[in-house]
Amino acid sequence: MQYTKEDIQQMDRVKRLKLINSVSGIKPANLIGTIDDKGKTNLAIFSSVLHLGSEPAVLGFIVRPIGEVPRHTYENIMSNGLYTINHVHSSFIKEAHYTSAKFDREESEFSACNLHEEFVTDFKAPFVKESLLKMGMKFLEAIPLAVNGTILVIGEIQHLLVAQEAFTEDDDINLETIGGVGISGLNTYYDLEKKNRYPFARLNEVPDFN
Repeated sequence: MQYTKEDIQQMDRVKRLKLINSVSGIKPANLIGTIDDKGKTNLAIFSSVLHLGSEPAVLGFIVRPIGEVPRHTYENIMSNGLYTINHVHSSFIKEAHYTSAKFDREESEFSACNLHEEFVTDFKAPFVKESLLKMGMKFLEAIPLAVNGTILVIGEIQHLLVAQEAFTEDDDINLETIGGVGISGLNTYYDLEKKNRYPFARLNEVPDFN
């Protein structure tokens, strides 16, 4: 099947959303936790978290255009500068998925979706207790993307909480061991399976593939 730009533009909106959200492949499933100035917590699933650098340790994620639809996650981050990123695991995919529903600001997705808040000392934003790999983030900057009105939110890791069973003997993190999952499209989830591990690629060590 081949689609031209015009074919894509003329598609039914939902069909186009599903298709274009799938073509980039499996994306990490994460829950972003925030809190407002009144102490009301918020939780939302994102598939756009990306690594931006290790020194400093910074991650980004994409917020959809700000407009008629409330963006509680973004509003809370802009208000107090703190948020958490929590890996989704196979044991609570369903609960995580339904945080994407349009809940009122006064209703916390934690309680509505049977997930539990967890806090660490001197950090205001809520972590997801059920998650085995989670990060407390400090907001650094928000970059509007003119191409489609989305916003790239960038933050630095302040706290990193990783279950001991996630580590291998080589200090790698094995996402399969802790039941990590990925997302394709808008609502399809995949388990992660570790296939292999290779050494750091050096030019003089590249195998002969012929």
